[in-house]
Amino acid sequence: MRILIVEDEKRLAETLADIIMENNDIADVANDGESGLDNALTGIYDAIILDVMLPKMDGFDIVRRLRKNGLKTPILMLTAKTELSDRVKGLDYGADYYLTKPFETAELLACLRAILRRGENLKTEKLSFGNITLDTAASQLSCSGRSVRLGARELGLLRLLIDNKSILLSKESIYLKIWGYDSEADDSIVEVYLSFLRRKLEHVGSNVKISVVRRIGYRLEVME
Repeated sequence: MRILIVEDEKRLAETLADIIMENNDIADVANDGESGLDNALTGIYDAIILDVMLPKMDGFDIVRRLRKNGLKTPILMLTAKTELSDRVKGLDYGADYYLTKPFETAELLACLRAILRRGENLKTEKLSFGNITLDTAASQLSCSGRSVRLGARELGLLRLLIDNKSILLSKESIYLKIWGYDSEADDSIVEVYLSFLRRKLEHVGSNVKISVVRRIGYRLEVME
């Protein structure tokens, strides 16, 4: 999983990142509110650890803007502010959990597991578009009695296209969502995996195609 940490105390941010990576997950760090918001809006993260008191934009405003933009990523607010009104404000704006500093590592990881479980419960295991069905739990694409298994990247890519079926997705946004900021792959890898998906859609006899608008992006369409 990929976790975004938005924390201006650099030593604490590094400690949090170490905890996440020791748990075999990926951690990205933003040290101010504006960059934290920009990173979060990419939608590539499975969860966000968010401080309240941040330079440029506070955590409350970040939560409010993320939820206003329809982002459902689980958010754990981590702060030294202990007043009840602050905790209520954060939760009302859309945070999933509120943890006050100081904290124990075990408590932090337990809170992350809790909000991630909530996020998983929101995910649909079977998605449909045109005459195809995508079983995300089984990594299987099906159509008219035929099926084929998808690799992890193919699954993530097709799910992204189905979830955003009415939107043109740029190559950059697809690359960030599926491969992430730290990937050493060239962004041409996006076209390689789109080609893989096109072959598998054709293999199962789908009426769905991946169309491209040059220099703008990609989306799914149902062929007549």
